[in-house]
Amino acid sequence: MIIAIDGPAGAGKSTIARMTAQKLGFLYIDTGAIYRALTLKVLENKIDINDTASIVATAASTAINLVNNPDGSLKVLLDGIDVSQAIRQPRITRFVSDIAKIQKVREVLIKLQRELGLQRDSVLDGRDIGTVVFPDADKKFYLDARFEERVMRRYKELKALGENVTYEDIAKDLRNRDTIDSTRQCAPLKKADDAAYVDTTEMSIEAVVEAVLKKIRKTG
Repeated sequence: MIIAIDGPAGAGKSTIARMTAQKLGFLYIDTGAIYRALTLKVLENKIDINDTASIVATAASTAINLVNNPDGSLKVLLDGIDVSQAIRQPRITRFVSDIAKIQKVREVLIKLQRELGLQRDSVLDGRDIGTVVFPDADKKFYLDARFEERVMRRYKELKALGENVTYEDIAKDLRNRDTIDSTRQCAPLKKADDAAYVDTTEMSIEAVVEAVLKKIRKTG
C-alpha cells in the first residue's frame, strides 16, 4: 500500500506521515529530506545555485538513503554519512526550493523516491507525491494550515534546535518557498483531485493522525 501526504511547508506533513507510518508498521519516506540532503551537498561543495548542469550531475552521482529508526525517527544518509540534523539548518531551507524546482533534478530524485516506496508498504510525504511520484497511490491526503500557524510551527521547530532565527525571517522564507513550490513548471505543489483535504490549523497532532488513520482504514 502507498499512502501519499502532500502539502506546503509547515503544515505538519513530516510529523503526521512519520507517526502514521509508525502506527501502521509502514516504511516512512520524507521526500523533502532527500531534496534537503542534495541541497546540503551542493552548498558544501560550493556549487553555484544557478549552475543547473553541475547540480543535476551532483544529483545523479549522489547516494541518498533513508533509514527508519526503531523510535520512529528518520536517519538521512548522504553518501553514507548521517546528515539528519545538518539538513535542518536555515541555510538549507533557504535554498532547497530553488534546487527542487530543477526538472532534471526532480527526474533523478523521483526515480529514487519510487524505488524506496515500492520496497514495501510506505507512507510518503512531500509536495507532488499524489500528483507525480505516485499518482495511483492507494490513499492521498493534502495537509494544510493557515500561513501564520505554519510560520509559528517552523519558528518553534528551529528554536528548539537552537537556531538563531526570528519570526519575520521564517515568514519571509516560507512565503518565498510557497511561491516557488506552487508556481514551478515541473511538478508544482497542488492538491490531487482525489486527495482528502485536512486543515490542521486548529487540530492537535494526535487528532490529525487519527483522522488520517480513519480514512486509511476505511475501504472504498
